[in-house]
Amino acid sequence: MPQYSPPEQDNQTSASVEEFGYKQAMKRGTGRFASFAVAFAFVSIATGIFTTYGSVLNSSGPAGIWTWPIVIVGQLAVSFIFGSLAARIPVTGYSYQWTSRLANPLLGWIIGWISFTFLGIVVVAVDYTIASTVLPVLLKYEGTAMNAWAITGVVILAQALFVGLSTKWTERVNNFAVSAELIGMIALVLLLLGVGFVAKEVNFANLFSTGAVPSEGYFSFGTLTSAGPWMLGFLLGAFTIVGFESAANLAEETKDPARVVPRAMWQAVLASGVLGFLFLIAVTLLAGDPVELAKSATPIADVISRVLGPVVGTALLVLVVIAIFACGMVILMSGVRLVWAMSRDERFPGWQALRKVSPRFGTPLNATVFMCVVGELILAIFSTRTDALFGLFAAATLLPAIIYTATVALYVAKRKSLPPSKGFALGRWEIPVIVIAVIWLVFELSLFRDASFADPWTYVLIMLVLGALYLAYLLVTRGGAKGLAMPDMHSIDAELDADAETARHGAKHAAGNPSRAQGR
Repeated sequence: MPQYSPPEQDNQTSASVEEFGYKQAMKRGTGRFASFAVAFAFVSIATGIFTTYGSVLNSSGPAGIWTWPIVIVGQLAVSFIFGSLAARIPVTGYSYQWTSRLANPLLGWIIGWISFTFLGIVVVAVDYTIASTVLPVLLKYEGTAMNAWAITGVVILAQALFVGLSTKWTERVNNFAVSAELIGMIALVLLLLGVGFVAKEVNFANLFSTGAVPSEGYFSFGTLTSAGPWMLGFLLGAFTIVGFESAANLAEETKDPARVVPRAMWQAVLASGVLGFLFLIAVTLLAGDPVELAKSATPIADVISRVLGPVVGTALLVLVVIAIFACGMVILMSGVRLVWAMSRDERFPGWQALRKVSPRFGTPLNATVFMCVVGELILAIFSTRTDALFGLFAAATLLPAIIYTATVALYVAKRKSLPPSKGFALGRWEIPVIVIAVIWLVFELSLFRDASFADPWTYVLIMLVLGALYLAYLLVTRGGAKGLAMPDMHSIDAELDADAETARHGAKHAAGNPSRAQGR
């Protein structure tokens, strides 16, 4: 393993971090494609669709896939707002940093803790997909709760080794995986449709079938404690098209982050949305009997193997495994960066050790070990549950919805007093984007009133209680909220007022001194 060299303190790099009260701790080596690859890998349509397609067949039937385009429009609007914030505060920690600096550190800490909770659960949800829905078909064995637990545990450990020992190699593996996923998913769609039409297995009626779900009341919004069948189909896209903000969590390691990161986020959402919808259409056309397919624990893999045969099907499933592995690895890396960012501000349990950057590897090695342990513990909690996958993905869908809603609300409240953009702004599209994002997020959160999400809400409440206890400890030991002030923390409103006052004072002084005003 090559020895790590401290980052060079060039003026542009140093100033961009020091503006927010920090010193450059890690190298800026992440370029445009690598930043896009991080966002795209976290979204990972292969992971999301393989994980949730079976649940959608059971809750909404094949027609549930038509919720996907609506989700893409909503999440694209959210990604634009995140990009606008990332261009103004390009610092590792994304929503935690934005909320702490634009609202107040107390609220910022809460958002940071919720984000940590999300990243801890979603890495397990993603990695569990490999063991529960892909490998059993690929290696032809019967999947059980115990072997899924063991395999997922090994996968998390392998990802932690990459993230902890080398950021460069983590990005190289991820770049390869994203390239493979893009090529593989395009090839998969073309092959499925081509072979399906030749073999006359395409069934257009499937696209509008409700499967085993009764058609009566299918499009209803539901009741106070339940969502309608078609409404539950939105969870397919809501679980999949998340995590694009991970590019912002590597801001301090990205070259020209104010320009690169916003572009990476919205491009990842758009590319994933278009390609994912084409894949969903192809699979649904070739689903055969959707009622029988809904009974399978591995519906996507079953369709691929049946239509394309064992050889081609196996090759494409290997690509899917690579894509899912990269997705989990990027999630773990994003969680590590968040823990490190909060620890750097002395706000996370065990911050004394977790804020350190390894002088040998140039990574937050202690934070990596910590996130690995958290993932293994969460996995152990779900290890004996036969419905573990649904519980994991439900929690991993609810948490980002909360984070996105809080961040968009922050933007709406502070949009008139935001610091200047360093590379991306919404301009005249700001109001339409805000309206779309708000409508989408309110609707998405309303879906979680369904009684089937009682366990995810319980998980969120437990984590919030644990976070509240530690937050209370911080407040008591640091003399209140003032003890949580951010490094180089300034009121944006006060800065703008001060700049305006300085300009007025300068103009008045120049008017009273003509010789100075003329530069003599």
